[in-house]
Amino acid sequence: MKKLLPDLIKNGAVIVDVRSAAEFIGGANPNSINIPLDQLTEESLRKFPKSSPIVLCCASGMRSGMAVSTVKNFGFSNVVNAGPWTNTL
Repeated sequence: MKKLLPDLIKNGAVIVDVRSAAEFIGGANPNSINIPLDQLTEESLRKFPKSSPIVLCCASGMRSGMAVSTVKNFGFSNVVNAGPWTNTL
């Protein structure tokens, strides 16, 4: 993932951290956006073009893995599970 991330960012990727707000405050990629998994809706992603790569992360990769299908169901096709948020640094 760490090798792929620079190219994804260059291509307009958005890093979405799906951990809780408290977890996010405790440490996160400064370029990521926090949208907790239970708040991940089509509306919360509306500000991102559907052509943009979406890189999902969390604490272990479990929640971001669940978020992949949700985000794809909202019409995003280029969705990547980065696993732990530390993989996005």
